[in-house]
Amino acid sequence: MSTERSQVLATRLATALNIPVIDARWQRFPDGEIYLRAMDSAQRVIICGSILTSDDLVEILLLKDTFNQSDITLVIPYMGYARQDKQFNVGEALSARAIAKVLGTDVSRVYTINIHEKSIINYFQTNATDISLSSPIADYIKTLSLDDPLLISPDEGALHLSKDVSSLGNWEYDYLQKTRLSGEEVRIAPKTIPVKNRDIIILDDIISTGGTQATAASMLYKQGARSIHTVGIHGVLASGAYSRLTSAGIYSISCSDTIERACSAYSAASVLADHI
Repeated sequence: MSTERSQVLATRLATALNIPVIDARWQRFPDGEIYLRAMDSAQRVIICGSILTSDDLVEILLLKDTFNQSDITLVIPYMGYARQDKQFNVGEALSARAIAKVLGTDVSRVYTINIHEKSIINYFQTNATDISLSSPIADYIKTLSLDDPLLISPDEGALHLSKDVSSLGNWEYDYLQKTRLSGEEVRIAPKTIPVKNRDIIILDDIISTGGTQATAASMLYKQGARSIHTVGIHGVLASGAYSRLTSAGIYSISCSDTIERACSAYSAASVLADHI
């Protein structure tokens, strides 16, 4: 079963597992409420749905209720609210905890994909596993036919992804370091490896507004980069991100199908199937 958001990935996952997809009827009442009717039943069900909006969350809750007599595996390819994983100010809701608790209720197991903060897994209160897409990312990068690409993370905190992917392709990797030159000027450059005459892949878990990648691309070109590509896992692409990245001279913009976009160039289905 899939939410409306994740129909393509759910179908690919079903194909990989050689199991059927249950048809569903989604409608809206005049007041905006969501209506669901599943057209079949099963003793064991996989529910697949990414959460970008509150409606996506409601769809998952309706699917869970529809199959409340079944053994449920919940796959959350992209979990919205995961970036609010700390209480930064007094009185703030810890959104990641609140959402995880609701989602983990009455399901046997949960799978997430490159969740923003690993510690969130503990909030589900059921068997929960976060899966990395390092392998399909590496396979996709190989199809770009780049000459010895340099993988770059936008900051040191995201370096683990570039490190994991680079080990699968024997590529070099680095991260961007900000150096304040003055009160108004900041230099962004790889910490260790020069980019001159190199094909660069900016690798990150989420492409949100694209601002960081676009700014980095501009500076990397000034430092002599030959070409720049950006590969993300979750293509949120908010606030005109795709256009912003294109206008910055980035050759290709790619993401997975955890959020189904026109630029979804590789799939999470096979890795999910292996774990399930």
